[in-house]
Amino acid sequence: MSVYHPFKVLCVARWLQSIRRSPTVGVVGGTNTTAPGSGVPSRLTALRSTVARIGTTLDEETTCVELTKVAAEHTACTAAIMRRGGEEGEVRFEAVSGDPTLLPDREWAVATACRDSRSGSARRGTALCVPLATGEERFGALVCVRRDGPFTPSEVEMLALLAERAASHIRHAREHDRMSRIVGDLQRALLAEPGRPHPNLDVAIRYLPVGRRAGALVGGDWCETVRLHFGRTLLVVGDVMGHGLEAAVDMTAYRSALRYIASADLPPHRVLRQLDDIASSESDRRPATCLIARVDPVRGQITLAGAGHLPPAVIDGRGDTSLLPLPVGPPLGTGLGGYEPATYRVDTDQTLLLFTDGLVEHRGEDIDESLNRLARLRFNASESVESIIDTVLADLDARHAEDDVAVLASRVRHRRRPEELGAALGV
Repeated sequence: MSVYHPFKVLCVARWLQSIRRSPTVGVVGGTNTTAPGSGVPSRLTALRSTVARIGTTLDEETTCVELTKVAAEHTACTAAIMRRGGEEGEVRFEAVSGDPTLLPDREWAVATACRDSRSGSARRGTALCVPLATGEERFGALVCVRRDGPFTPSEVEMLALLAERAASHIRHAREHDRMSRIVGDLQRALLAEPGRPHPNLDVAIRYLPVGRRAGALVGGDWCETVRLHFGRTLLVVGDVMGHGLEAAVDMTAYRSALRYIASADLPPHRVLRQLDDIASSESDRRPATCLIARVDPVRGQITLAGAGHLPPAVIDGRGDTSLLPLPVGPPLGTGLGGYEPATYRVDTDQTLLLFTDGLVEHRGEDIDESLNRLARLRFNASESVESIIDTVLADLDARHAEDDVAVLASRVRHRRRPEELGAALGV
């Protein structure tokens, strides 16, 4: 640690220029200069609980607040994070703990310091600047200011240790944010949206990643729609186990395989069987749950098959919600197979909801009760599928869910005779 030098409190704003060139720690105030580290007793053991209070989350702002609070409490000072910003590189202070009047004015810090330095009217005090840096990365500086006496060598040692830990956590937070943005962009780019209009079906899709909140990781939830012959449509929702980039990559693999298998026009349970065979043959593929619904508006039928997934819900013409019984099948990737279909009638006034578990699940709540909350909802059946899906998300407070939420809503427009359907499809 370098020797620290005296200067006036209001000149602290100039420090950020120097920390880019040198990791110097500067204590300023009276005329005393003391080299830190000479005869200073070690306080590392006593500091363990204090240091543990910094970096409790993967949020940069929270880490800065934790750092200044700990610094202010343990050295009886005003602490803040100093950065440069704006077009002219003006100094700004963030996460202030203590008396903010001890800090230079944000806009006039440098000008006031120069003026008062020439006139000799600046207040004397003690200030300490510790760079927030890891390797070649600079995140700003921890500024500690007080009026009564210089900082002791042990205080300097402690603040340097706290700043070092905070800088490491800030670096991790920024890397986490960068990775979350990459995963989020990848997942949003790959989530299915209805392409050209479905001949007999209205479809709406909503996806709410829990990764939109700081400190959370994006998961592997996904939705898909596949147009089949004769006006039929394959509706799919899936959930890859786990979170992060690996889950998003596996989600794309499942989705690509589904599209390939669906082109053979197999019934839903056989689609799941082939998906399971493909996934289980790859040792590094994560398991996933999946629900497939094949809607046939001409015949007024829907055929379902599930792989460890929650059952779908249907909203009838009166606005009442019920769950459709679904044969239980193992998740994809287990190699167990054993998927079975279930077929139901579907009317033009019914809305079908396929969803991932993030929509209904609450920590500590039995899954049956979670599903019952959905089944107790009532809707205006005449509303569009877009409005109904938004009402579902609002009534279940899905924007504060603990996991990703993916919901697909569909409704048969009207049944066409085969010759009408062929004309609509241009065949």
